[in-house]
Amino acid sequence: MQSSTRSTRPRTIAAVAGLATLALTLTACASGSDGADEGSGGDSDKITLTVATFNDFGYTDELLAAYTAEHPNVTVKQTKAAKAEDARTNMTTKLAAGGDGLADIEAIEVDWLPELMQYPDLFTDLTDASLDGRWVDWKVQQATTSDGKLIGYGTDIGPEAICYRSDLFAAAGMPTDRAAVAELLGGADATWDDYFATGKQYVAATGKAWFDSGMATYQGMVNQLDNAYEESDGTPKDLATNTDIQGLYEDVLTASSTDNLSAHLEQWSADWDAAFQNDGFATMLCPGWMTGPIEERAGGVTGWDVADVFPGGGGNWGGSFLTVPASGKNAEAAKELAAWLTDPTQQTSAFETAGTFPSQVEAQKSEAVQAFTNDFFNDAPVGAIFVNRALAIDGAPFKGANYFSIHQTVQDAIKRVDVEKTDDATSSWDKAVQAYKDLGLS
Repeated sequence: MQSSTRSTRPRTIAAVAGLATLALTLTACASGSDGADEGSGGDSDKITLTVATFNDFGYTDELLAAYTAEHPNVTVKQTKAAKAEDARTNMTTKLAAGGDGLADIEAIEVDWLPELMQYPDLFTDLTDASLDGRWVDWKVQQATTSDGKLIGYGTDIGPEAICYRSDLFAAAGMPTDRAAVAELLGGADATWDDYFATGKQYVAATGKAWFDSGMATYQGMVNQLDNAYEESDGTPKDLATNTDIQGLYEDVLTASSTDNLSAHLEQWSADWDAAFQNDGFATMLCPGWMTGPIEERAGGVTGWDVADVFPGGGGNWGGSFLTVPASGKNAEAAKELAAWLTDPTQQTSAFETAGTFPSQVEAQKSEAVQAFTNDFFNDAPVGAIFVNRALAIDGAPFKGANYFSIHQTVQDAIKRVDVEKTDDATSSWDKAVQAYKDLGLS
């Protein structure tokens, strides 16, 4: 889910620095748990388990009450951050302070994992042989340390399609049927060139923006690189000579600014929210979890639909995990709840509620998911569409400990040009290269 998971704006450098500085102390504290887990066993062991999420994981009050019905001694309370970066700041700050105040279960975005997995003793090992085969393999691998410790149970994944406004397409004289739109964008062989070329036609016909955000569009593009910022052994790639990244950067800013395809918005901002109500753009990259935020912001607006197509083939954006901090006094009971929340049944319910496409193999194959339609998106068969989009994903790209910080330098560069309009592409790239050097990674 980015999940910010959803949001593409995570990182709090001070908190991460504190996390690194206190890593040895925290590791010692985490591994020295008092073992006083209250469990979820007897009637006398009444406990409250807290679950910290962000955006919308699809965990309704009714869903959490169902767990209490099955476990009468356990009350579940959810705290929900509005944005992923707020949740990340809270988590890293409290980890750096020893874990006090963390929820029993902390939801995290996939892009946080590389850094957090450097400190596995801060988290309960969730390995459970009885759950083998529950998730798609690459989802499990993302949360598994080199020595085999599993620090997160997978919730959703983010297979990407294209969401579009069929009414705005009609006004531009373009096809509106979702199958025809998929072909318009290149069908099974769709490329980014196809997507941008179609956008130029739309802008020429309407004078309006084709997509919402250069930063978000770049996110979809970079997620298709196996090794965007680091080699597979974790060695950072020098941004100054990283031609793959520079090429994507130039492509997205040519489309965004030179060709004016972008609405020049930053996702999750107030301006982005408002654009859903004023015909601000015609298309956007659409991982499964994004259907929920679109519907929330575009209430009362008709015309939204989903096309079973994505430039460059398959792509995964985001997806989240549930972790159990080792500092919690109810770690075993929390592990049991995390397993229940990521059971195919519950993840199917979350998908129906919030559009968070399940990472569970059984859920993806179920009739409930495959036959699911979304009324708001013109009754689009979103279940079948995102199953197809998930099948197009060829594993997960490598994201090492420095992925997040390097990625942020490029996103900031795009923001300066596309959103803030304070720089041209060349000058902003030079600043990104300098920001990379300032990280001291090479």
